[in-house]
Amino acid sequence: MPTNDEVVRLVHVSKRYYLSRDVYVDALIDINLTIRAGEIVTVMGPSGSGKTTLMNIIGTLDRPTSGRVFIDGIDVTDADEKYLSRFRLERLGFVFQQYNLLPQLTALENVMLPMLLTGRYTKEEAMEKARLLLDLVGVPHVVNKRPSQISGGEQQRVAIARALANEPSLVIMDEPTGSIDLASSYLILDLVRLLNRYMGVTFVIATHNMEVASIGDRIIYLRGGRIIEESDLGRIREEFGKLRIDPITVARSYLRILDLEERRLRRLGLDTTNLEKRRDLISEFLKQRGDR
Repeated sequence: MPTNDEVVRLVHVSKRYYLSRDVYVDALIDINLTIRAGEIVTVMGPSGSGKTTLMNIIGTLDRPTSGRVFIDGIDVTDADEKYLSRFRLERLGFVFQQYNLLPQLTALENVMLPMLLTGRYTKEEAMEKARLLLDLVGVPHVVNKRPSQISGGEQQRVAIARALANEPSLVIMDEPTGSIDLASSYLILDLVRLLNRYMGVTFVIATHNMEVASIGDRIIYLRGGRIIEESDLGRIREEFGKLRIDPITVARSYLRILDLEERRLRRLGLDTTNLEKRRDLISEFLKQRGDR
């Protein structure tokens, strides 16, 4: 459920690309946008509308020509690349259309990698959490397989597990169903909804696909680099409103991840209050569903 906590705030953001000294393209024009914790925000628009540029700026992969960019309350507009690299690792998760898994690593190793890069997890903790994340997204059977050995839908779920590894404030998804079959697409959309609904994960998703857009709390339409008014998507929301993944299974998997995180935080002598609140929410959900 969305809260008042701002995860993203763009203030009068514009982006101009110069093709030559006198020739330029305005990819974004005076964008003002706020994304709050717990939202699913989808970004739609035709090719050339500015979707990719907007996603890159939100993900700190590109800088605006003018305006300010705040992520998690931090003004990152003028931050150097060394700072942003660490910032992305610790606070943002990315899921790309082409998965972008490292081909020489197994699924387990791909999910472990961002945790190990932070230096905050031991190898054993990272391995255990990676296994739990792969279980959470429904692909425990691919743990020891490389990307070339699994399907596109399975690769995308491994990519989602990797994006969740460091408990990001925001997961950025670029056409997450663009390279997979219809059945796999439905599973990915269900997973996004469950992660958002029961775990509070915040998503911003760029898509051409109306089915994907229908799962969002809000839709941002871009045309010619500007935000335009949202249309009525009631019919699509109703049509694609049924879950195809068992929420109790996902909740149980998440509780196991919280158990691991609690052990890690206690080992480091860190506060577990927020974690305990999340566990209480999941436990209450299971109780309401008649699962003890």
